[in-house]
Amino acid sequence: MGNSLKAILAFVPSKKCQKYLLEDLEEMPVDKMVDLSGRQMRRLPLHICSFRELVKLYLSDNNLNHLPPELEQLQNLQILALDFNNFKALPLVVCTLKQLCILYLGNNKLCSLPLELRLLQNLKTLWIESNCLQYLPEVVCELSLLKTLHAGSNALRSLPPQLQCLQELRTIWLSGNLLSEFPPVLLDMPFLEVIDVDRNSIQFFPSLAHLPGLKLVIYDHNPCRNAPKVAKGVRRVGRWSEETPEPRKRSGAVVEIMLDEKPLLPPAAKTEPE
Repeated sequence: MGNSLKAILAFVPSKKCQKYLLEDLEEMPVDKMVDLSGRQMRRLPLHICSFRELVKLYLSDNNLNHLPPELEQLQNLQILALDFNNFKALPLVVCTLKQLCILYLGNNKLCSLPLELRLLQNLKTLWIESNCLQYLPEVVCELSLLKTLHAGSNALRSLPPQLQCLQELRTIWLSGNLLSEFPPVLLDMPFLEVIDVDRNSIQFFPSLAHLPGLKLVIYDHNPCRNAPKVAKGVRRVGRWSEETPEPRKRSGAVVEIMLDEKPLLPPAAKTEPE
């Protein structure tokens, strides 16, 4: 009943209804954080845009498909969560928030990202998982400080060569895409620490032993006939990892050995900037 009432009130512009949705949030919170997740909102209450010192704004799990231009007033914002909404395009006003360090865009309906995203040069973590991306927008490759990229559960078939320009990138999650081969660009990124290509269509893995920074590679649920070779101490999660040997050929036949171990998944909890 509570959620249904909030869904109805989200349409009503009166001050009383907006006050109910904001739960008497009339002044700037001491912790400089506002969490309006799961309120069934279809629009952001403009009152929030007056909190100019706001650092964290969580709008997850609503029915938002646009944002007001007044959001540009939040120039101190470092974390913005827009995941689990109905965005078909990223509102350009988001790209004016130049102090953003973490941007959550997962579980929307995005097919692309605007070129204006390049303005977010302080961005360190970008979540774009569970959208409708058939390719990784090249503008992502212009986010020079990016350290973590979550792009799983899309329809990616390849990665752009420009990705190797992201020399601060340490973690890339690509689980649940349509990769038919291991992305060649990742072989030229020695600074990567975590590579996740779980649940794709990769049939062969090249050696990753030359990547000195690699700590973990997740490659399970691919139709591969080999495990990626890695340097000593690198953790592998998938068939024929360190717990079991790779299949041995006998008279042309391949004996497959399956692991009981479940693959690791990217962290579900939202992280804070370093």
